[in-house]
Amino acid sequence: MNYLYGLVLVAHVLAAIAVCGFVLLQHGKGADMGAAFGSGSSGSLFGSAGSANFLSRSTAILATIFFATSVALTYFAAQHGAPQGVMEKGVMERGLPSKPSDVPAPATGAMPAPASGTGTAGSAGTGSQPSEVPK
Repeated sequence: MNYLYGLVLVAHVLAAIAVCGFVLLQHGKGADMGAAFGSGSSGSLFGSAGSANFLSRSTAILATIFFATSVALTYFAAQHGAPQGVMEKGVMERGLPSKPSDVPAPATGAMPAPASGTGTAGSAGTGSQPSEVPK
């Protein structure tokens, strides 16, 4: 399943790049008037009307591929969240305890104070300094 996800992801990225390229290659509606007065578009490989049909059909096909790969990637992402194997299913079913009595009570009370005269910098209220500072 991993290789199929990678293959669909590569196709998705390539389709996205190709859609961007084909959209940028197309002429806008304002370019039609310039082509009518001989701007050189009629001498192209596809002819004056042929390029618009080829580019628009190619863009539509690439957009369909992009849409299909988007749906496929969404499906793979949804399947990734579901438990796949026996070990994952066991961990998922355990979950949280259902009764409040099953939850251990938090420890109440303050932390024990360090013994006096130990000379640690963390001893609160003793005011003692460490006897030796590591270098």
